[in-house]
Amino acid sequence: MVEERLTDGVRIAQLLASEVEGGVGVLDACRVSDADPDVEPTPDGALAYRITVEEGGTDDTDATDVETPARDLLAEVFVQPDRARVEFLASPDRAADAADSEGLRVRPKAVRPPRTLVFLPDGASVKRLLPVFDAVLGGARDE
Repeated sequence: MVEERLTDGVRIAQLLASEVEGGVGVLDACRVSDADPDVEPTPDGALAYRITVEEGGTDDTDATDVETPARDLLAEVFVQPDRARVEFLASPDRAADAADSEGLRVRPKAVRPPRTLVFLPDGASVKRLLPVFDAVLGGARDE
């Protein structure tokens, strides 16, 4: 049995990125973007990467003639010395309910537009976060 918990924020964020990029089901449409491979954790949290969702359309900001999928921002991932933090921009209420159901620490962020912060204190919490993506992405399709 493993007795040590993984509590390095950068490593936790890397585990989440692996889950997203190797996604199955609703995560299949998700991508890691704007990743900072040299990110250093800070007490307030440093932006490690964004998680986007590919839509069926094309990205109008692309100046080339090549069709690329349009991407919507789903969440941003921040690293702190002892944990990672995911800030859900899409469906923050749905994210809060799902994360709370999974036993993850959740906090609203009072900004415009509102966000939901979900804290990942260890590597095992990454797996508990996956149903949150299901809830957020499943709900977005229903709306």
